[in-house]
Amino acid sequence: MPIPASPRAVVTGAAAGLGRELCLALAKRGAKIIVSDRDLAGAQETARLVRQAGGSAHAVACDVSKREEVEQLACLAEQCFGGTDLLINNAGVLVSGTVGEIPLREWEWIMNINLWGVIYGCHVFAPRLQAQGSGHILNVASAAGLLCLPGMGPYNVTKAAVIALSETLRGELQRHGVGVTALCPTFFQTNILRSGHSHMPDSNLELEAAQRSQQSKLQAADIARIALAACERNELYAVPMSDGRWSWRLKRLTPEGFFNLMPRALQYAQARRKKSRVS
Repeated sequence: MPIPASPRAVVTGAAAGLGRELCLALAKRGAKIIVSDRDLAGAQETARLVRQAGGSAHAVACDVSKREEVEQLACLAEQCFGGTDLLINNAGVLVSGTVGEIPLREWEWIMNINLWGVIYGCHVFAPRLQAQGSGHILNVASAAGLLCLPGMGPYNVTKAAVIALSETLRGELQRHGVGVTALCPTFFQTNILRSGHSHMPDSNLELEAAQRSQQSKLQAADIARIALAACERNELYAVPMSDGRWSWRLKRLTPEGFFNLMPRALQYAQARRKKSRVS
């Protein structure tokens, strides 16, 4: 529901990128933030920037794939702030490749972070928000969870599951005064491409994604602002980019047609970019 003035927030994956920008956007509201990430040094730098921007922050190392460490975030928020108004499940990683060629250990790795990390966050915080009768959960999913592009199986699966979890929680928590938003951006500049695991050595997928990320009119700071505005309006879906919104509409209009058209559309887009690079 509406984010209160000076909200008490917990943000995962906050050492850089979108997580950091979400913290900085909250800092402008005078927020009190638990800034968490496996990268403690990065989390500490984000906390410093939050204080500089007018908020207060506690940096803590957290591996969201470990339930006990996520539980510690909730306990720390209660100790430091007396509770939580906004949980942002942002931590995520990327695995690309084709099904059957990606090692199962990579599926387990991404599932533990992208999916179980969000499940743990919701499992730990939802009862607390329900008990206080207020609050909001922002789950950072992806347009990949709505569109399921080829070569992104593990990422698609985890993000689609995060959207399904968000939809489920919306039905369970709304009557208790707790809102839920699933954020589904397309491409923007972030560390996820550099830190991801690729199993498509002969593919231009990563190059195409990097180029589209650089060319995007919306970057992390814009997406953070849009995401928080969606939480304020208690919107279930936040799809910031127009390409994501139009593709999602087309898929809902004609699901089979969408997946029949997708390979040709991707080939056409790649050919155009290749031609533009040559010229």
